[in-house]
Amino acid sequence: MNSVTTGSFSSSLLPNLLELARTQRLSLMDLFKFAETFGAEGRRTEAVELYKTWLAFNESQPGQQMVYFNYSVTLRQLGDLSGSINAMRAALKVDPLFGPAHINLGRAYEDGGVSTLAIQQWQSFVDSTSESTPDRLSYRLMALQHIGRVMENAGLLEEAETVLWQAMELRPEKTESGQHWSALRQRQCKWPVLLPSSHITPRQMIDSMSPLTLGCYSDDPMFQLAKAWNYNKGFVGRLNLTGFPQGKVKQKSGTGARLRVGYVSSDLRDHAVGFALRDVLELHDKSSVEIHAYYCGDPVANDPTQTRMKAAVDCWHDIGSLTDEAAARQIVSDEIDILVDVNGYTKHARTKIFAYRPAPVIVNFCGYPGSMGSPFHQYMIADPHIVPEESEIYYSEKVLRIACNQPIDRKRTIAEKPSRQEAGLPEDAFVFACFNGMQKITPSTFNHWMEILTATPGSVLWLLSGNEKADQRLRELAEAAGIAPERILFAPKAPNAKHLARIAVADLFLDTFPYGAHSTAADSLTVGLPVLTFPGKSFAARFCTSVVAATGVPELICEGPQDYIAKAIAYAQNPDSLKAVRNKLEANRETSVLRDIPALARRLEELFWHMQGEAERGEAPVPDLRNLDVYYEIGTELVQENLEFVDEKTYRDRYLQKLTEWHGYSAIPHDNRLWTKDASANA
Repeated sequence: MNSVTTGSFSSSLLPNLLELARTQRLSLMDLFKFAETFGAEGRRTEAVELYKTWLAFNESQPGQQMVYFNYSVTLRQLGDLSGSINAMRAALKVDPLFGPAHINLGRAYEDGGVSTLAIQQWQSFVDSTSESTPDRLSYRLMALQHIGRVMENAGLLEEAETVLWQAMELRPEKTESGQHWSALRQRQCKWPVLLPSSHITPRQMIDSMSPLTLGCYSDDPMFQLAKAWNYNKGFVGRLNLTGFPQGKVKQKSGTGARLRVGYVSSDLRDHAVGFALRDVLELHDKSSVEIHAYYCGDPVANDPTQTRMKAAVDCWHDIGSLTDEAAARQIVSDEIDILVDVNGYTKHARTKIFAYRPAPVIVNFCGYPGSMGSPFHQYMIADPHIVPEESEIYYSEKVLRIACNQPIDRKRTIAEKPSRQEAGLPEDAFVFACFNGMQKITPSTFNHWMEILTATPGSVLWLLSGNEKADQRLRELAEAAGIAPERILFAPKAPNAKHLARIAVADLFLDTFPYGAHSTAADSLTVGLPVLTFPGKSFAARFCTSVVAATGVPELICEGPQDYIAKAIAYAQNPDSLKAVRNKLEANRETSVLRDIPALARRLEELFWHMQGEAERGEAPVPDLRNLDVYYEIGTELVQENLEFVDEKTYRDRYLQKLTEWHGYSAIPHDNRLWTKDASANA
């Protein structure tokens, strides 16, 4: 065709392009070039018209499937879901094995609320590409991952696990499938969680675990840090920040100007994190700080938590539909001084936003139980129980502290307390309970519970139901341990207010290890249910200890597993001693650190201003990422032993032994963690 110049298109260009398309003089490359330019300028209806005309008059031209595909994408951008589906079907008539169309057609069915059709679409592609080209194998993998994701969201956990195993065996080095697979096995209490095969090595399974899944698997804070660092490299990577207007430090200390603080989260809604932050946001001193909330979750309607938060903050921003870069630019334009990451590596996290450094100070707080291990999170807010000074080596951020890391909402609605019968419990039994998610139950924790039940005949264990198969699996495991399966009871899902009310009818909450209760512990203690726990070394393994300490009942904090078992048995055999603990909880309730949210809000503001001062003086901390590659390699070896509970000295000695071996082969530079100058000299 004769050349047509691009640039900012005038409206007169479209008729010329349509004429070229009708007369088969518009090449495929030029079609894509002009249509994409229309789209970039926001003129998608003109791009649609161009695609539609080309398709009508160029049936004999090669590449039809790609045109139909781009046409479908543009229709989707315009909100025409049905038109997009029809275009993708047309693409597949031209090329039945065109992977991108299979993937997007399944996504369109899913977004249209027909998950069954989505799964069928992807499955048909999987079935037709068992022996295929590398390109088609890539889309086969993608289809299997989508099938697993949709099945997981639909509660079909075993089915999702099976599909994801196929994806893992297809490409074991791709970690996304294994990440979901191991998490699914934890949610179903399938032990051992990791099952290597002839196609998948133990190392590949460990590499694929997410930081959160690892937290439920092992109490290993050094490997937890190294895993976060490694996960960040893959999840975020190294962004090109050339030309991006990063947030600049402004002089505000001593000027009377307010500090602009932004909270970023997908959980600013009816969610455990949302419940935790409601009261805090309402109590921030608006003469000192200006609060911006950046919501990156799915849209919600008539959400009470979000309604309260919108009324409490100075500015509410919905950024869920924005790209990471666009969201970061929004934060820069809002001139945020302190940006708080309330997601970490949890569901719907938008970690790349922080990688753009849209604010001069970035903080890890409240949403994620551990270090981010990133080059851009400078601070972490914790408390003395979760991160004592000697444990700071397990965190890349500078650690600042509040009294207790679990905010609560003192205004939460609690329904009327039900009777034991109404809760589905025996009237005269001693009721041990645990309302943690099933992914936190490990073989060791379950064995501790079985030992406790064996020593306390007539007692029952009340758990939060996972799904029917997982519940039955735990009953069978109990029976194998000599415990009558009817002594394991399950609480069905219930509205939050009713769930809070029913918690109180139990006698003693038994915490899990290594990932203990967080907000669940606060809920239980709030309604007067004692929580028995013991601390480990990692953030998640120490959190419950902090919450219990904040209620003023340190006698519920055990020294280790054996003390935990002994105390649980003793409380069941001597109910009067437990009643004294309940009375103490009730007496301390309103004056406890856990409920002093006004003091928490003031302390957070003090810390925000402290961070601002360091930034103004050029003293903002630089995340310490030294030797994390070495710690990761060593951690992948040690975690396979999965020694859930060891003392601090034994734990560190295991790492030092490995570090010494590594250093003997290739010199390791010193760091401020375990491989210090003194440690290497004594090795």
